Amino acid sequence: MAHDLLQRIRQRLDELNRSERKVADVILADPARATGLSIASLAQAASVSEPTVNRFCRSFDAKGYPDFKIKLAQSLAGGTPYVSQSVEPGDAAADYTGKIFGATIAALDEASRTLDPARIERVVDYLIQAKQIHFFGLGASGAVAQDAQHKFFRFNLPVTAYVDVLMQRMVASACHTGDVVVVISWTGRTRELVDIARLARESGAVVLGITAPDSPLATECTETLEVATPEDTDVYMPMTSRMIQLTLIDVLATGVTLRRGEDFLPHLKKIKDSLQETRYPATRQD
Repeated sequence: MAHDLLQRIRQRLDELNRSERKVADVILADPARATGLSIASLAQAASVSEPTVNRFCRSFDAKGYPDFKIKLAQSLAGGTPYVSQSVEPGDAAADYTGKIFGATIAALDEASRTLDPARIERVVDYLIQAKQIHFFGLGASGAVAQDAQHKFFRFNLPVTAYVDVLMQRMVASACHTGDVVVVISWTGRTRELVDIARLARESGAVVLGITAPDSPLATECTETLEVATPEDTDVYMPMTSRMIQLTLIDVLATGVTLRRGEDFLPHLKKIKDSLQETRYPATRQD
């Protein structure tokens, strides 16, 4: 099990060869820091080769180094409830800072490897054909919905973001063919959002979900981007989950921009240039 990884490493120290023992010593000395190291950095810290690191990871049932880092991040779970599963009650600032950064980096790395590019293409297809787009989210996912509106308004089509359940229901019921509703929910188990997704589809809209695999919300969506990480948002404050959602919004916005082609770039430049007068000139540092 992932949560037993550190204990398993400690128990097998005597079985490891000299090079693998060096890798284990670096990891056990600071597991939180290790979750944020690249394979090259870990190999350098242990004075071994990268193939040795990979061999070490596979000996602990990992598919490779990225997978091992995820398992290592999971092994730090069981921390302070309602804060973060990586954090222990007695952690100093340096400890919890390293753990939060390490867990986030590892989660993003895992998400990038598990995402299906074909699904991303299909979601971008729906977005590029939309007459208007509505982003729905609640709680931490509501902030992601608002960030999505900030990105997508640039594409010369009506874009809204709603974080109120009653507004979401009314907008969903007023949807038509050609509308796209993007529902963002990490667990996919929020009853109101599942009902709203169903209502939007019944009204003729395409419903896209950024949510958990095989969740109630996923079953109501036309297409989904599904990512599962060890963060349990029923117990802990949403942290890595929110960062993954924000990154997925950036991926989709990039996909739509590329589909629009180079002729669309002057429009984006015009929006960016409109901000110039609102800023003080950058100061040069000698």
